[in-house]
Amino acid sequence: MMSDQNFSIKNWAEDDKPREKLMLKGKSALSDAELIAILIGSGSRNESAVSLSKRILASVDYNLNALGKLSLKQLMEFKGIGEAKAISIAAALELGRRRRAEETLELKKITSSKAVFEIMQPIIGELPHEEFWVLYLNNSNKVIHKSQLSKGGITGTVVDVRLIFKTALEHNATSVILSHNHPSGKLQASDADTAITKKLKLAGEQLDVKVLDHIIITENGYLSFQDEGIF
Repeated sequence: MMSDQNFSIKNWAEDDKPREKLMLKGKSALSDAELIAILIGSGSRNESAVSLSKRILASVDYNLNALGKLSLKQLMEFKGIGEAKAISIAAALELGRRRRAEETLELKKITSSKAVFEIMQPIIGELPHEEFWVLYLNNSNKVIHKSQLSKGGITGTVVDVRLIFKTALEHNATSVILSHNHPSGKLQASDADTAITKKLKLAGEQLDVKVLDHIIITENGYLSFQDEGIF
């Protein structure tokens, strides 16, 4: 039986050395499996890190978003993945998710409900619980601040009307866009969703802070109150 040393990165064939390949050809030249192999460092006695990474990816149909949803416990079910390696994979994917979320905020201007979806989907679109967020805009419809207002179970969230407009005034926002996710994937506004939207719109009118829209986000789609004429 081969020893662990035979499967360490330094003893792989030149084409199979992810670290060296990254240095020579750049990070974009590596496959997803090779990048994950760098994270975990080594495989097991009978399996290289790249092979192990391919096996993990195959289990989620090579979908990185699906991989990012795996818990530490689920990752550790793969032979060769202990707690430290599972944490490395989870941390790297979380950084990727946060980077994507930050990049979307570089949108110059909110011109459509789709633009809101592109900002909020990476943040709340794949969560197993419901969260309510607010985007604060200036008079050019540029996002100047975003904040999580509440976090709750799948059944709903509690929305603090006063906090929304207190934050709007602190940031000199002239308008806000409301957003929350439906973990069920159902793109339909509930009576509670409609009621809170109308309540916030009325409150905003009193403070000259417009509620431009309320967007319900799911993993693969969205519903805009404005587009649907629910306002």
